Amino acid sequence: MAKAKIKRLYLIPILSKALDVIELLEQDNSPLSLEDVYQRTKISKTSVYRILKTLVHRGYLAQTPSGQYRLVSRPRRLRFGFAVQSAEMPFSEAVAQSVTAAAAASGVELLMLDNRYDPHVAVSNAEEFVAKRVDLVLEFQVEEAAAPRVAHIFKKADIPLVAIDVPHPNATYFGVDNFEVGSEAASVLAQYAQRKWKSKVDRVVGVGFSEAGSFVQNRITGAFDGIRERFKELTPDRFVQIDGRGMREASRKAMSELLGRGRPGEHVLVAAANDTSALGVLDAVREAGQEANFAIVGQDCIPEALEEMHKGTSAIVGSISHEPETYGPRLIQLGISILRGYTVPPYNYVHHRAVTPETLGAEEKAHNAKRKEAAQAVAVEEPA
Repeated sequence: MAKAKIKRLYLIPILSKALDVIELLEQDNSPLSLEDVYQRTKISKTSVYRILKTLVHRGYLAQTPSGQYRLVSRPRRLRFGFAVQSAEMPFSEAVAQSVTAAAAASGVELLMLDNRYDPHVAVSNAEEFVAKRVDLVLEFQVEEAAAPRVAHIFKKADIPLVAIDVPHPNATYFGVDNFEVGSEAASVLAQYAQRKWKSKVDRVVGVGFSEAGSFVQNRITGAFDGIRERFKELTPDRFVQIDGRGMREASRKAMSELLGRGRPGEHVLVAAANDTSALGVLDAVREAGQEANFAIVGQDCIPEALEEMHKGTSAIVGSISHEPETYGPRLIQLGISILRGYTVPPYNYVHHRAVTPETLGAEEKAHNAKRKEAAQAVAVEEPA
């Protein structure tokens, strides 16, 4: 006689245990302690603890002041709009990855649109967020002139707004302290000039981004002030600003034009608004055969800038990391706090640190540790 086939059940054990806990609380209809749940389900206490904490985190349970757990009505899942600066910008991409991971870990639905570095697209995206009725918007668009219009769209719709790196009217700000990161860049440039050029500096160039407005321009202001403090003999005419629009090719062209008006052999310090501009400047000085006389510091620590520093011979001698891996967890928690009615600071600054060829190895280890720590800050560990 043929043996009867055994039907396989494709079950997820830990999910079944979590449902057992929910059903117990539903059946009992009164708060239960961790010990109560453990005794009545016979699930391991470690798993019970993790299940309960996960259900509280996701809004299925509430924990009373005495530490007991009770079933609550499931709240509607929060839906955030996230306007990405540009999918083609490395720093913007790193921020997007961080926000996406943090939203998933926190149970927040994320509607992501690409501003494409274009103010008209940013306005169109804002209107789409309103049409899709998101609960809150994380806005990463860089043109100061477009900020009032974008912010007004959300204000009319009564949608809270968090502005990333560029302030918007009526929005909570999240990003870098631009003057401080500029000052940090000045410190790296000054140390390089003192060590390599015996403090001989002929010119200081700031590669700005006028469309982003005065707030981001403070990166250049902070750098100039920091260099003036250290090289008091430099006269005002030794400081020059050019506009690279935060783009590589625009920065290359602007620097090439400046080189055509300068004197070969000058020792030049360059503070760039971001690493993309720093790379454009590097392209220009290499084309002109003047790389040895330049020291360039950017912002953001994008991979290509780090690769240049790894060489040990590049004119890019540093970059200021804004730790994009920490943006996501903090932005998602900031948004949740706003929607829950908590008081939040109007300005929320991220941490930053200088990275140079000498510190690169240690900094990359710190970066990886920060990324892991940031992920754990919002992710609930999956029970075994």
